[in-house]
Amino acid sequence: MRHTKSNAQSVEVVRIGEIDVELNRRAIKNIHLSVLPPNGKVRLSIPNDTSEQKIRLAIVNKLAWIKKQQADFAGQERQSTREMVNGECHYLWGKKYRLKLIEATGRYNVTAKGNGNLEIAIAENTSTDNKLKLLNRFYRYEMNGSIAKMLPKWQKKLGVAPDSLGIKKMKTKWGSCNIQAKRIWLNLELAKKPIECMEFILVHELVHLHERHHNERFRLLMNKHLPNWKERRDLLNSLPLAYEDWSY
Repeated sequence: MRHTKSNAQSVEVVRIGEIDVELNRRAIKNIHLSVLPPNGKVRLSIPNDTSEQKIRLAIVNKLAWIKKQQADFAGQERQSTREMVNGECHYLWGKKYRLKLIEATGRYNVTAKGNGNLEIAIAENTSTDNKLKLLNRFYRYEMNGSIAKMLPKWQKKLGVAPDSLGIKKMKTKWGSCNIQAKRIWLNLELAKKPIECMEFILVHELVHLHERHHNERFRLLMNKHLPNWKERRDLLNSLPLAYEDWSY
């Protein structure tokens, strides 16, 4: 097992067989293995005192699973770099739209049309970055509207309520839940996926307020309240990844 370290980021990387594994030592009790999009990076979160033997076993025992996950990511469709020009393809709630730029001098806005166009009314000299900011503001508006409809139902059904729920761009997760603070974050990219995918992530994070770990109790709660959650998860994982060249 070969070790390398980056002092700038305090990242420890070990090579086990043909696999580079990023080690994340933390004050936790159990080992957690992740294969991360978009390129299949392997990350192992481990208790601070974990031995090299346990690290090696954790990887060797999951080699087949790791390679399958990496192969799935390698074959997954990716969106091209966004240039924000007429005719470019964008997604909203799983539906493909063609971008149509309309010159405007007043209030700038984005509208999803029934004819399959995503119209952006902007000034002629608006920069690509500002067009993207306007589009992301539209995605946030769409997500907030959907969450406002979904959340009360699921809070009542699950008997839990977060103290706060926000939307932000995340590079490695579709959602997160801080148990102590009862704070949930959802990834802004979910606005591009079918609505049932966002509902799955919302329920997933709410269930964490009952059960911290992805254990049998967690799965039983998911099976009880959202019986088709695995199908929704698989749908989300099969869809095109975001266009960013993510690095972690």
